[in-house]
Amino acid sequence: MRKYRKLLALLGAIVLFAAACGGSDSDSESGSSTVESGGAGGDADCASDEVFCIGLVTDVGEVDDKSFNQSAWEGAQEAAKALGGQADYIESSDQKDYPNNIKQFVDQGYDAIVTVGFALGEETTKQAAANPDIAFIGVDQFQVDEVDNLAGLIFPEDKAGFMAGALAGLLTKTNKVGAVLGTDQVPPVVAFKEGWENGVKHTNPNAQLISTYHPPGDNAFTDPEWGATTAAQALAQGADIIFGAGGKTGNGALAEVAKQEGAYCVGVDTDQWETVPEAHDCLVTSAMKLITKGVADLLTEAEGGTMKGGNFLGEVGLAPYHDFDSKIPADVKAEVEEISKGVADGSIPTGYEPGG
Repeated sequence: MRKYRKLLALLGAIVLFAAACGGSDSDSESGSSTVESGGAGGDADCASDEVFCIGLVTDVGEVDDKSFNQSAWEGAQEAAKALGGQADYIESSDQKDYPNNIKQFVDQGYDAIVTVGFALGEETTKQAAANPDIAFIGVDQFQVDEVDNLAGLIFPEDKAGFMAGALAGLLTKTNKVGAVLGTDQVPPVVAFKEGWENGVKHTNPNAQLISTYHPPGDNAFTDPEWGATTAAQALAQGADIIFGAGGKTGNGALAEVAKQEGAYCVGVDTDQWETVPEAHDCLVTSAMKLITKGVADLLTEAEGGTMKGGNFLGEVGLAPYHDFDSKIPADVKAEVEEISKGVADGSIPTGYEPGG
């Protein structure tokens, strides 16, 4: 089977070389993406048995979104370093790029392919079924029908959102709490929003909620200007703490809130204190999905031949309070800690109903 994969890699390389010689006009029109390196293995022959090669394909959110895609990419890099392998990525500029972007890694004989985002789920399943010798990991891709070589890395976003919302309900002084969100066409975004709102109501039943989804479109997660404008509108309506959950769109909201003295903001996916320094003046915490750890753990299993098909439930939690630790009352921190424990063990329901 390895010889067969080498043959496929050689044929793929010939096709790519021929396409490159055909001129740049064709490449530009197709919207195809190029492989970008960033691992420990250097420019390795990924069709060989010597190096464990990891390929990562982003959705349109870009790999440096300081949030979702970046966390997955850091997980791939972490695994490559630990395993003495190589990690590379391709950014998708449009949904039509998905098949070709995944296939580039298939044709070059990569051992594991990570695709990031709900929208890539259908194509990832097709490619995994067609290439049983390659380990596939779909981040935020729930697996309905199990494929042996495909693991869906999913998270209980409603729990992370609920924990953060509970804190918001205790911190708000105006009793108005906002959320600037990516598209409601992506279930994890909806889960974050519902968890956040229910968490606010858990600790502050009288709080008013101002939550806004980005309009449908390919730029739902890459629109920081809209995020900033929407956050400004919520602030003008009296909100004094805002959740930014939508990649670069959400980051725009965080940066806008940081301009208003006394307002709080909450990040998403990763500890955005480390990735969005312009939000330090307001960033009290982040509703985290431990994507980096989840990706790295699954890739380690894939390299060892122990990764199972189906769904892999990742961990969630709140980021540290950082500079706000001394400003948050001890009783508030204690209450949020107790609520977070209850949410984690299921004794406190988030009220979120998938598909509801």
